[in-house]
Amino acid sequence: MDNHDHKQSISGMSEKEAKEFHKIFVVSFIAFTLIAIVAHILAWQWRPWIPGPEGYAMIDSASSAVSSFISSIS
Repeated sequence: MDNHDHKQSISGMSEKEAKEFHKIFVVSFIAFTLIAIVAHILAWQWRPWIPGPEGYAMIDSASSAVSSFISSIS
């Protein structure tokens, strides 16, 4: 039995190929995570998803806009 065949992984990659794939995977995961964090920070600055002491201002203005629209078409 050849020693090389005994050490082959389930994926069929050699140890060098597996390490290279792992390095690319880790770098890609870290980059994706950083982009997601930045996107969440920007979304939070644009429109916080935890209401302030006066509640969601957008919902109040939207409901007043809808009531104004309905009263104008009636």
